[in-house]
Amino acid sequence: MSDPVSTTLPETEQADKEFLDDVIAGLHRQPKQLAPKYFYDEQGSRYFDQICQLEEYYPYRTELELLPRVAKELNDYFHQQTSDGIHVIEFGAGSLHKIKPLLEHVEQIDEFTAIDISGAHLQSACAELKNYFPELTIHGVEADFTRPFPLKAEGRVHLGFFPGSTIGNLAPAEAVEFLANARQTLGEGSYMLLGVDTKKDEQLLHQAYNDSAGVTAKFNKNVLVRINRELGADFDLDGFRHEAWYNDAKGRVEMHLRSVREQRVTLGTQVFDFAKDETIHTENSYKYHPHEFEDLAAKAGWHAEKWWLADNQMFSVTLLRSDQ
Repeated sequence: MSDPVSTTLPETEQADKEFLDDVIAGLHRQPKQLAPKYFYDEQGSRYFDQICQLEEYYPYRTELELLPRVAKELNDYFHQQTSDGIHVIEFGAGSLHKIKPLLEHVEQIDEFTAIDISGAHLQSACAELKNYFPELTIHGVEADFTRPFPLKAEGRVHLGFFPGSTIGNLAPAEAVEFLANARQTLGEGSYMLLGVDTKKDEQLLHQAYNDSAGVTAKFNKNVLVRINRELGADFDLDGFRHEAWYNDAKGRVEMHLRSVREQRVTLGTQVFDFAKDETIHTENSYKYHPHEFEDLAAKAGWHAEKWWLADNQMFSVTLLRSDQ
């Protein structure tokens, strides 16, 4: 009989203080910025799930079509590598839709841990996953997945799972730090399966991050809704406009909230003035050629074992192995 779903939640006061400190520091910077991890309260996670269903948003659909092929080849690969059970740890787990092909096809997986910053969303997603895989041991951990997390390593193969283009939300130096921390979490001889978005035509990128239904705009503005609700700020949502564009020099899509007029925002005793057309930089999404990403991963002690490229060349998945 398998263990029930277990969920670990952080100290609420500590999480709230970190959120407040990060927002104040980010809004004092020039240019102003907010960390994209704060998009993902329960409502933000719902918005992102809606984005993933949009026709314009190619990463989710393309990767989901690719993952069954990846999982079948991984099953053969791990049968050749080890006879041990496999513990999968998904970083930034979200709705848990993408783990299903791995659980269906990689026979040695017998334990799964989902780490996500949105606790309420995580609990419901883990409970739903348990209905599909009742014999699987499932753990849900509400935490900042970019930081090291202790795991029991005895007799286990650890496979990190980081799907989507979330690695692209990190600046290259931050991505190296995350991969180094993930290697520390997973241990020597571990593996990491990542989604890596490819460089492509700018028009396709523009459409993906400026959808016609305006869901991405709601997702972007939701961080202001959350700051108002949880921290007591007074952002006027009508005073900011969603914008996203491709920065070719840096190889990334940038998301911003542009102030449509001069305005002042207060947060407790803090006061923040905005000029007309000043922006808050809320997210990046870096795109990589395979050799660029391999160079980045190597700096964190990983080497690429395998690559899979979608038939339309729009998205890739790579299996990394930690250096001994």
